[in-house]
Amino acid sequence: MSDNNAVESTQNWRGLRGLISGGTETVGILFAFYIVLVVAFSVLSPYFLTFNNISNIVANMAFIGIMAAALTPLIIAGGLDLSSPAIAGLSGVVLGMLVAHGLDIWVAAGLALVVGSAIGFVNGLIIEKIGVNPFIATLGMLSIVEGGALVLTGGLTRPLIDPVFNMLGSGRVMGFPIIALFMIAVFVIVGYVMTQTRSGRYIFACGGNPEAAEIAGVPVERLRIALYTFSGFCGALAGLLLAARLGATAPTAASASLLTVIAAVILGGTSLLGGRGFILGTLIAVMILGTLNNALVILGVSSFWQKVTHGVVLLLAVGIDQIREKRRRT
Repeated sequence: MSDNNAVESTQNWRGLRGLISGGTETVGILFAFYIVLVVAFSVLSPYFLTFNNISNIVANMAFIGIMAAALTPLIIAGGLDLSSPAIAGLSGVVLGMLVAHGLDIWVAAGLALVVGSAIGFVNGLIIEKIGVNPFIATLGMLSIVEGGALVLTGGLTRPLIDPVFNMLGSGRVMGFPIIALFMIAVFVIVGYVMTQTRSGRYIFACGGNPEAAEIAGVPVERLRIALYTFSGFCGALAGLLLAARLGATAPTAASASLLTVIAAVILGGTSLLGGRGFILGTLIAVMILGTLNNALVILGVSSFWQKVTHGVVLLLAVGIDQIREKRRRT
């Protein structure tokens, strides 16, 4: 057996082991916790467990779920992207400006997706080719992109009224939000790539031992750049759907979602150190965080306490990740 095939077989086993054993355990715990939350909030409020409310939770978290789905394989591969929410804001701004200048809204949306992908590609080049730390590079890009969006708009929110386009954000099919279908599609695509393709096995190899993977012929650099590009694309997609839902473009519309996106990925079982993760865990974590936000609003909890809750959840997610790492080493 060649060295490349041997490493591929080893990484395949490692990926399957993480998905089947650790992944199943993580998903089971998260799902049980989610059921407990649903039962508890249903008892506390008669308005919580209704079809309309649950579908609203899914719709409100869809744009966050899309960014979290793209961030999951990137972190597994040893990367990190903090710029997605800023890209989301910029994509809405680009869409609004192009439409205001007479361009067809669907062509404008396509160009906005290209812009988001290009920013992600640049992130990948800076990190992989130049060697800048992912945290510093994407934090800097977040500031550049968000500042650029503010410069372009003067910090103003502008209406975006197109009945067909707005349906992507607020429309429903048989009562189910259309925007949620986009989120589910992204999760299905990412899940398929991670579990059923050679590229998926390479993602785990890149995060588990990039040096060994490189020696074995895995295109670590190229794969990570592709994942950064995909993260930028999903950031732009999330921004377009958010603009469609709001009926307006705002440069900072998604800025507050950064901690929620990261918390969802880590809480879902993805290790910050790379090499381990489970896309279904990310999806359940997104629903947990969305349910918490929704229930706190229904129960009339102050928005100040909601921010405290977000911070606590993030700390818990990172703490759980560290405990998992210590257990894995022993």
